[in-house]
Amino acid sequence: MKTRSVIAAAASTCVALVATLAGCGGDGNDSASGAGGGGKAANCTNKIQNKDAPVVTMWAWYPNMEKVVDNFNSQHDDVQVCWTNAGAGGDEYDKFQTAVSAGSGAPDVVMLEADRIPTFQVQDALVDLKDLGYEDVKANFSDGAWKDVSVGDGVYGAPVDGGPMGMIYRKDIFDKYQITPPTTWQEYEQAAQKVKDAGGPLFGDFPANQPAYVTALLYQNGAQPFDYSASDGGTIGIDLNSDQVKQVLDYWQGLTSKGLVGKQDQFTPEYISGVIGGDYATYLSAAWAPGYLQGAGVGEGADKGVWATAPMPQWDPGNPVQVNWGGSAFSVTKQADDPKLAAEVAFGVYADDASLKDGWQNQIIFPLNLKVLQDQAFVDYEVPFFSGQQANKEVYVPAANGYQGMTYTPIGQYFYTAFTKQIAAINDGKASGDQAADALQKDVEGYAKEQGFTVE
Repeated sequence: MKTRSVIAAAASTCVALVATLAGCGGDGNDSASGAGGGGKAANCTNKIQNKDAPVVTMWAWYPNMEKVVDNFNSQHDDVQVCWTNAGAGGDEYDKFQTAVSAGSGAPDVVMLEADRIPTFQVQDALVDLKDLGYEDVKANFSDGAWKDVSVGDGVYGAPVDGGPMGMIYRKDIFDKYQITPPTTWQEYEQAAQKVKDAGGPLFGDFPANQPAYVTALLYQNGAQPFDYSASDGGTIGIDLNSDQVKQVLDYWQGLTSKGLVGKQDQFTPEYISGVIGGDYATYLSAAWAPGYLQGAGVGEGADKGVWATAPMPQWDPGNPVQVNWGGSAFSVTKQADDPKLAAEVAFGVYADDASLKDGWQNQIIFPLNLKVLQDQAFVDYEVPFFSGQQANKEVYVPAANGYQGMTYTPIGQYFYTAFTKQIAAINDGKASGDQAADALQKDVEGYAKEQGFTVE
């Protein structure tokens, strides 16, 4: 399936660029060695600025990573970063898994999406950062941001970016059919029906290939699909057929069966063509979406200037629940020569003002650092893709501040694969939402038991 790991390039807003990032280096490769890197730092994409300092090796795929590393290295005499792009998302994870299995070949610091952290933590591949500088930076991030990178009582990543969600919509379609942005899911369905009855386009999309996105919708309705802590002896709580889950899946099954929303896989040329062509009135997505859409050619032609964003519709507008899709962190690997020095890099390498500003101004990341979320320049920023709308202030900052975090598990990737099958069954008319939830529970619970977990 195409999880967020597979579309990590999109989340970083530059699909085409990711393919060439490995070749986007400095003027040449510099040899470097030191307490943090040793022989592993023999080949760096960036230039080492202080060759007398110890070196920490890093894998990361953010499009502006070279600039970020240069910023860090120019500000530090005590440590230097040797950066390599080992691929985006799944490509990097495959290489990291090989290194973990072999017991060698991993970098000191590795970029991981939050939902991947438990997969490597359970293999004892990551270092707990609780006593390695966490307390010094704890106040820089929300509780939700820390929950996403934690496993039980341990912290296994330094948060960088996230994906607070909102509803992107086409102003031209809304104006034509006299639709105001729906604030509830009931209003969303009513608006969708109104547009269909008038001969208009699909109102949205329910993609089988984006189970991480659908999982966020489950959380928004109060579902708690998993409960997991590394300290509880391998026990996983699985609750994938709760009333809250069934309500969400039945709701979307209703929309698809009535022809109100599409069933197209997202992040495909066909889907993007439909977005550009006005086949969809809304795109429920995250704060990284404008950059991704622009990178895919959206908003450059006939659809230029038609895009706006609004808060996600809610089940209970009196008690709104904010959700997140995506987000990455820097983790320290167990193969790090100097974990303390590596943690200094993990916490500091994308935390300086210049790097963060470059990240958000160029729509490479949506920073989770509170000094950015509270920066008036960021809050009041008039987003060009949204024709100058202050999208951060109106949608994404409140969503980020209100986000409470998710619980990820070591079986997360299997869950996504199983969920993809059930969403496809819903879209194919082979299962109701209720039936899909029951089948999903049975499938994932059985897999967890096969892997040796105790299921609650």
